This record gives sequence, C-alpha cells and structure tokens, in this order.
Amino acid sequence: MTEDFMPLLGVDHVEFWVGNARQSAFFYSKAMGFTPVAFAGLETGVRDRTSWVLQQGNIRFVITGGLDPKGEIAEHVRAHGDGVKTIALGVPDAERAWKEATARGAESASKPEELSDDAGTLRVSAIHTYGETLHRFVDRSDYKGDFAPGYKKLNNVPDEVGIKEIDHIVGNVELGQMEPWVKYYEDVFGMTEMIHFTDKAISTEYSALMSKVCVDGSGKVKFPINEPAEGKRKSQIEEYLDYYGSPGVQHMALASDDIVKTVEHLRARGMNFLWVPGTYYEEALERVGEISEDYTDLKRLGILVDRDDEGYLLQIFTKPVQDRPTAFFEVIERHGSKGFGVGNFKALFEAIEREQDRRGNL
Repeated sequence: MTEDFMPLLGVDHVEFWVGNARQSAFFYSKAMGFTPVAFAGLETGVRDRTSWVLQQGNIRFVITGGLDPKGEIAEHVRAHGDGVKTIALGVPDAERAWKEATARGAESASKPEELSDDAGTLRVSAIHTYGETLHRFVDRSDYKGDFAPGYKKLNNVPDEVGIKEIDHIVGNVELGQMEPWVKYYEDVFGMTEMIHFTDKAISTEYSALMSKVCVDGSGKVKFPINEPAEGKRKSQIEEYLDYYGSPGVQHMALASDDIVKTVEHLRARGMNFLWVPGTYYEEALERVGEISEDYTDLKRLGILVDRDDEGYLLQIFTKPVQDRPTAFFEVIERHGSKGFGVGNFKALFEAIEREQDRRGNL
C-alpha cells in the first residue's frame, strides 16, 4: 500500500474576505445559524483587519474585513467582491505538509510558522491554488484554544439550523484549465479523480460546463473543479469568472442530517433558494422511487432528489449570497449516495439560467 504523503484531517476552516466583516458575520449568524465564537480586531491588538470566527457543527467560517483601504484585503474585495480567500486543511504536521506540497510543484504562500499563547502552539503554513485562493495547513495537535492565538473568545448561545459538515467545495476555473488543476491536486495532494462530468452531462439548450471531482485518500475532502464549455449563450461559469475577475470558489456544499428541517429554518430566516418547476417532482418520483422523505415536503421547499447505485441524496442551492453573482451554497443530505446529483443537473442549470436571464447575463 502506498504511503499517504499528504494526510488530511478535513477542512479546518474557510476564510472569506469581505467588505464589511461585522455585517457579513451577522448575516451568516442570523440567516444561516452560525454562532460567533471568537473575534480578532482593534480590540485585540490587530491593526489591519477584523475577523469573526463562526461555527456550526464541525464547520468553521472566518469572516475577515480589511481596516486599511490600501491593504491586501481591500484590494482583494475591490477586485473580486466578497468571496473565499482561504480553504484551510487540518494536517498532522503543517511543516511537513508545506514541504511535500512545495516539493511537488505548489507555490508557497507562507512558510511554516508557530503561533503561541497560553492555550499552546498552533502550527500553520500555506500554498497557492487556483486564482488568488490559498490552502492553509493547520496543525492543532498542541493547541487547546478556541481558534487561534490573538483571538478573543465570544460567549454566544448557539441557534443552529442543523448544518453539520462541509461535504465539498467547488472551484471555477477558465476554459482549458480544469485538467491542469486536477493534475495539481493529484500531484500536490495525492488526490484521485472521483467523478468526471462532460459537457453532455451538464448542459441545457443554451450553455454547458465540464467538471471533475478530486478526493483525498480518506474521502473527507472533495474538491470538484469546473470549467465552461462552448454553448449558445454565456454559461454560469463564465458569468462567475466575469464578476469574480479570476478563478475562485463557486460554492460550498453543507451537509445536514435532516434537510427538510434545515431548509425550513433557512427559509424562515430569509435565505433565497433556486426554484424548479412543479413538474420536476412528477418526473423525480418515477426516476428516484421511494425515499424516507415526503415528496410533498420536497416540492414545498424546492429540494431536489437523485439516486445512484449506492443510494440517494437530497440537495438544494441558494442564490448568490453577495451582490455579485458569484458564490452560493448547497445544502445536501446523503442516504448512501456518494454522487453529486447528476439526475438534477438539467433542472438545476435551467433554474440557474433563469436567474442569469433576470440579471441580463445569459
């Protein structure tokens, strides 16, 4: 058996760079049920940025805004709008992970360093990936604090919606760049290609895209990579690239054990989701067959369903969660299926195209 040269413990946290961290943190707290658990900023001695750490289940979001109008965060937001800057990965050894990654072709973003306080020592390092996105390696084995040195603990009562884990994180890249980035994840992380979707599988009358899913050896970390394909009109990937200004994270899939209750909570909090026609559910019943959930609830809430050889899954997609039509979220519940809802692609993409048309971007 080949040694896993890049063992991953999962996604440690995802950091967003935004225009106003306080307001964005309020949105993720009130609209999506994340609890603010730690803070860093002027009050803690940080002079150039403000960061709020939000948690729900095993998911951590870090919402960071710049305090210097000429600083790197402000420049990033000016170029891209609000979006994901860093996907941090838990590792047993941040220095070893950095050395392995850079030796295998990754470009260093920050060399290994130790951050310490009374709670212990956190070890971190970072590399570049597609666009201006980073992967940070985080070793928490000698750190017992709430998040990281320099952060102040916040005592807030959780008010969650049932989101438990990050299922997968999807990156959008330019035409012709999917294969090079898949090779990057194979070379640098030792990941393997889990599924390949061609433009025939992911297409409508007007647009298409291609996608490959990379997965680590444990199956905990899944990174689909999308690129646009030729079509009659502008694809959702092209729209993203136009407005984000570079490759970047398109969406995150958040896993729930009870998607019906989770989506009920999210809708009650004001989250906006894509809708599919009612006729979708007539076809879905024939295509998918019997499931534990009530199809009436799925139709009422707009939840999609798909089945493969291993089981079925339920999923729903939000509309973009910032002004630019870029990043959005998926909520997913799996019942054996390890797939990504290929049977829903046509209905989903038509729903996305309706939104693009409303924005004048189709």
